[in-house]
Amino acid sequence: ADRRMAKNLFHEAINDLIHKKAIDEGVRFDGRGFDDLRDLYAKAGGISKILHGSGIFYRGGTHIFSAITLGAPGDSQVIDGMETQVNKRFMHHYNFPPFSGGEVGRIGVTNRRMVGHGALAEKALVPVMPNKDLFPYTIRIVSEALASNGSTSMGSVCASTLALMDAGVPIRKPVAGIASGLMMKGEKYKVLTDIQGPEDEHGDMDFKVAGTKDGVTAVQMDVKVDGIPLPVLKEAFEKAKVARLKILDCIQKEISEPRKELSPKAPRIISIKIRPEQIGMVIGTGGKVINEIKDKTLVEIDIEEDGTVFITGESEGANKAKELIEEIVREYKAGDRFVGEVIRVADFGAI
Repeated sequence: ADRRMAKNLFHEAINDLIHKKAIDEGVRFDGRGFDDLRDLYAKAGGISKILHGSGIFYRGGTHIFSAITLGAPGDSQVIDGMETQVNKRFMHHYNFPPFSGGEVGRIGVTNRRMVGHGALAEKALVPVMPNKDLFPYTIRIVSEALASNGSTSMGSVCASTLALMDAGVPIRKPVAGIASGLMMKGEKYKVLTDIQGPEDEHGDMDFKVAGTKDGVTAVQMDVKVDGIPLPVLKEAFEKAKVARLKILDCIQKEISEPRKELSPKAPRIISIKIRPEQIGMVIGTGGKVINEIKDKTLVEIDIEEDGTVFITGESEGANKAKELIEEIVREYKAGDRFVGEVIRVADFGAI
């Protein structure tokens, strides 16, 4: 009991000291200015030729590695709700192993914190993702927190943006995120940009803002006080925008736009259109026809209700599967040869 009491008193003393230094003396925990960012580092790709795309982002002691995988449309996650069913074609997953925070522990099941941080970063990126008709791939990003000292979720947004552009995903605009903090004592307060561990633990607010150069895509706030006055919130948004633009500059100096070509290891998707009534012909009884095509060409084939066919695989196999499907659904008319060359009926003579 005495040890617990001493620990609580020590915690309160640090809390009071950090608040006093910030509010009364204008000094941050690490000596930075209130609007200063820690050192930034961005790297797009260059990790492995096997990966479809990758990104590394450092902001001070927060280090994030994100890897992206591109899959067929049929790889999308089916969300089966009580009233609706949707296919989720973009997924962001976040891992926070114990060593990233300097702790020893077993790496096991994803906990609520990891799920929440991953969902926040995913929400920040969804508005810039390309439409399915432009880029039909299923996209999965996994962000690994390799070191943590403040807002790994916003670091994951930045690393994921790098990975997306490295993979050649035609996102509308790059996205970056930053966390702001607050030290409050009575009517006095200080807003802190780019908070790190102690400022998060002992501060009164963790305000995460992600977005592009033109607007905000995701916001999340944790508070330890009864409420945040509107002027404080306005100031936090303004400072977060300035910081976000600096981070976006760092990202775009590394990679200015999505790469024009996909990784050689990424699958290729060919899209063709057939009539809806021809879908049964391509699938065959019990899936016999479509399964034979898959086995011959080693591709994945996804057919939608409107007759859109997505063929995913290596270039040679995908092109071969396309030819086989087109042969199945081709409609022959008088004057057509079986091989598809048009000849005149008169060429046959009197048969």
